[in-house]
Amino acid sequence: MPKKIEKCREFIGYVEEQVLKMKRSFASIIAEVLDKGIFCREEMCSMGTLYTYTDRNMLAVKNIDLPEKVRRKPKKAKKDKSHKRLKGKSIETRPESINNREEFGHWEIDLVIGKKTADDNVLLTLTERKTKKEIVRKIKDKSVKSVHRCLKQIKKKMPHFDKVFRSITTDNGSEFARLYELEKTLGIDVYYAHPYSSWERGLNENTNRIVRRFVPKGEPIRNYSRTKIQETEDWINTMYRKSLGWKTADQCFEMELQKLLEEAA
Repeated sequence: MPKKIEKCREFIGYVEEQVLKMKRSFASIIAEVLDKGIFCREEMCSMGTLYTYTDRNMLAVKNIDLPEKVRRKPKKAKKDKSHKRLKGKSIETRPESINNREEFGHWEIDLVIGKKTADDNVLLTLTERKTKKEIVRKIKDKSVKSVHRCLKQIKKKMPHFDKVFRSITTDNGSEFARLYELEKTLGIDVYYAHPYSSWERGLNENTNRIVRRFVPKGEPIRNYSRTKIQETEDWINTMYRKSLGWKTADQCFEMELQKLLEEAA
């Protein structure tokens, strides 16, 4: 056994626990360890070394435990459904400041379905485009009424809602068909992606795949408590991400919110 693995045994034990119990990636764990000072660099090994040890079966962690190493399925050919009518404002009219994620307060929305039965609950997910802040809410069903009720509840509970929620981008699913009606009542611009164009809400789609680690496809969502759903949301928002400069969504969200409050003061 290499001397390095013995020298870093405590760190490696921490990594194994975080991967197996908390479903974290190697990169996210290392970023958190350095940010919080849990270990110093001399007590750690590199991410490349961790992957090498995993490939050589020297850790309790296996490749199947690492979602980032699982090969993605090839993209299917895009369907040409351009003749389908768009509802509300098209994504084509969305300002460039939203498209390039320069401005804070712009969200993507979707539903995560569990068991495809009329009596099952669903998850409503919202992802902020700049900070990747995630909101996950368990709602009664995929009806327009349930979606609208959830968004109105979020408005009541979220401080500075009018500054935090400036726009929402959605697909053309029936559950969002009347989302544009909330433009006046909630003060949010609503943009509709093109039909069969999930890549236009790619951030939300990718985050939904993380949600699926905790709520597998086909599992009844009614079986998951609101506490468990909240734990899933917290997990996503406390994950250190390379795309955020190795910060968490929570950290980035709070920084943006603080900027808004300072500007308003």
